[in-house]
Amino acid sequence: MAFAQKRLFSKKKIHKAGRTYLEKILPPLTVTIPHLPSQNQFIKTGMEPTADTPRIHSFIPSEHQAEAIDHSNNTDISYDYTTTHGTITSSLEDAGQEAGLSEGLVTQLTHIFAWDIDFATNLHVGDEFTVIYQSNGADDERIIAAEFVTEGKVLTAVRYEDAEGNVNYYTPEGKAMRKAFLSTPVDYARITSHFDAHRRHPILNRIRAHKGVDYAARTGTPVKSTGDGSIVFMGRKGGYGQVVIIQHGERFETLYAHLSGFSPNVTEGDSISQGDVIGYVGQTGLATGPHLHYEFRVDGMHRNPETTASGSRNAMALNRQSLQDFKTQTRTIVAQLYSAKAKTLFAKNQQAPR
Repeated sequence: MAFAQKRLFSKKKIHKAGRTYLEKILPPLTVTIPHLPSQNQFIKTGMEPTADTPRIHSFIPSEHQAEAIDHSNNTDISYDYTTTHGTITSSLEDAGQEAGLSEGLVTQLTHIFAWDIDFATNLHVGDEFTVIYQSNGADDERIIAAEFVTEGKVLTAVRYEDAEGNVNYYTPEGKAMRKAFLSTPVDYARITSHFDAHRRHPILNRIRAHKGVDYAARTGTPVKSTGDGSIVFMGRKGGYGQVVIIQHGERFETLYAHLSGFSPNVTEGDSISQGDVIGYVGQTGLATGPHLHYEFRVDGMHRNPETTASGSRNAMALNRQSLQDFKTQTRTIVAQLYSAKAKTLFAKNQQAPR
């Protein structure tokens, strides 16, 4: 790690005098966030993003400075809100562990941004994430706001529960994070072969179009359906080995090949939901090693899964009443995210070498 990075993420970030000066002009952030039903009002902060006011995104120091926001209410369960931050140096799992996130919270983080980030290929050293999560001190943990910065692209999500009890994540402006298709069917996998009409087949040793994407992963790694649909085929199919094919409406179809086995919870003809496990990585059929071969078809024609699926935003727009409730319910937590950004950027400027 470079010397500047070591200084940035070490425990002794600034000298005592500098820290005292910082606290005088910018006191420690303490926010009480009421946990209220969707129809109740949060305290108005006046920090609501608008089309005319650019959003501020948060970079919060490492786990050594994670902030626990005290929270109390009149319900039977008491929750704490905790803010933490991580930086990718090797893998998301390692960064999450260093930031103090449990395995379950890291999984939630990948699910929240799964439609916009391909965690198999789109993570880079230096990418950062910020998480505000809720815990009751036991095993009940859930992310209520998060931000992921990858190569300068900033993605922000906040949890919202509507009046009917439906829970989803949205941008601070109220746009759904969810799309019709996930960017990848396997978590933490590595792409070994892209969509290519002129690829030389590694076993047949001749030019043969590669009509999908290959994800290398350990045998037994769960494979997820990238979208809602129904299983139209489950069985063995020539060089594909063991295969699952899912029909998504009238136009779309996905194929998952070389599986070591099928999920015991699904059978051919079943309806399937996005993210459901349908099988496990293997190397059945013509495969040189354990991996998943994934294909995406539109009207029967093969398309590049890396580009086609990413543009399929699902229609989950909030109506006018829900949008107003969403902004009321999430205003305070979004303000906390932005305030933390301002505080941390100031601290970083004080630490920058001159």
